[in-house]
Amino acid sequence: MSRDWPTVALRDLCSIARGGSPRPIKNFITNDPDGINWIKIGDTQKGGRYIDSTAEKITPAGVSRSRFVDSGSFLLSNSMSFGRPYILRASGCIHDGWLVLEPDYNRVDQDFLYHVLGSRTVFDQFDSLAAGSTVRNLNIGLVKGVEIPLPPLEEQRRIVAVLDEAFEGLGRARAHTEANLQNARELFGSELVSVCKTHAEQYGTIPLAGLSEEITDGDHMPPPKAQEGVPFVTIKNINKETHAIDFSDTFKVPESYYQELKDKRKPKVGDVLYTVTGSFGIPVMVQPDQRFCFQRHIGLIRPKRDVSPEWLYFVLASPFVFEQADAGATGTAQRTVSLKLLRTMLVPDVPPELQSAIANRFRGIHSEARRLAVSYQAKLQDLDDLRQSLLQKAFAGKLT
Repeated sequence: MSRDWPTVALRDLCSIARGGSPRPIKNFITNDPDGINWIKIGDTQKGGRYIDSTAEKITPAGVSRSRFVDSGSFLLSNSMSFGRPYILRASGCIHDGWLVLEPDYNRVDQDFLYHVLGSRTVFDQFDSLAAGSTVRNLNIGLVKGVEIPLPPLEEQRRIVAVLDEAFEGLGRARAHTEANLQNARELFGSELVSVCKTHAEQYGTIPLAGLSEEITDGDHMPPPKAQEGVPFVTIKNINKETHAIDFSDTFKVPESYYQELKDKRKPKVGDVLYTVTGSFGIPVMVQPDQRFCFQRHIGLIRPKRDVSPEWLYFVLASPFVFEQADAGATGTAQRTVSLKLLRTMLVPDVPPELQSAIANRFRGIHSEARRLAVSYQAKLQDLDDLRQSLLQKAFAGKLT
């Protein structure tokens, strides 16, 4: 921070109040035209400055149990994604996951305050102060002690003008890169569905059970836990992006428990796992040297000897199959793909002698899509780093 600018604690620059939540909130949610905007963290946009609208409203009776704020108010998230500043462009009520700041605008420009509170330097202060373990949060007392540089108003406005112009260009670059990232992610899926549909028309379809020696799920009984033993895999251990098992956070079950399991519930190389509850539709290839057991929310498909496991994995990863799972899944809170549905889902009946070549093609497309995605993700990180670099220079008095 510039040595020429004073450092000011937020307590000396703003009054700070916390939002409130009428409880139980479900009794106050309404669709009536006279409802009051109910401002939630979910109404924000990533990297956005303003909150323009809300997804929900509460009844007028809930206002006295919450905190009403006018358009133009300055908000700071104090729970979950804490320390994020926003400017309201709609009036409404805020819950207790928000703090509302009332700055002395004779001393600080609103947009300058937004930028400085969004800087890494200030967020690091929030991060060091946030209390809690599972859900970290800020309170009024903690936020009041956070310090920011305070140049003269004229200099604040100059900084805002420079940053806004620079960030406008960064925003365009980010939007372009995010579009490219989305296209890279969709490339593989669109190719899979195209090839699967073509093969279904060319070779016909067959129920998944017709290509499998076994289709089952994990043990339905709660497993015993042990300090040492065999990893027990649950859905949370399956990475949705990579379709791989993360063994770093699995608990262990005794060796004796594992040995008593039926062979069909002991995954082996060549098997394909398939999540069937909650985040259903994620296939996972069982890799060599992976000895584990798994919960009932995960299905296991053991292909017949003449079926390529890798080809089957790619088919199960395709929208061609997922659309069937999505259409047939039951339940509301946690939708489930039943074993009956899994066994009857249709896949292209590709001749076994062609499956490996097709799998090689899929692997190549998947590798290219992943390479592009990694490249675009790196570009997004570079843009974020550049944004923070500009903020750091601005509040160190080095922005020209």
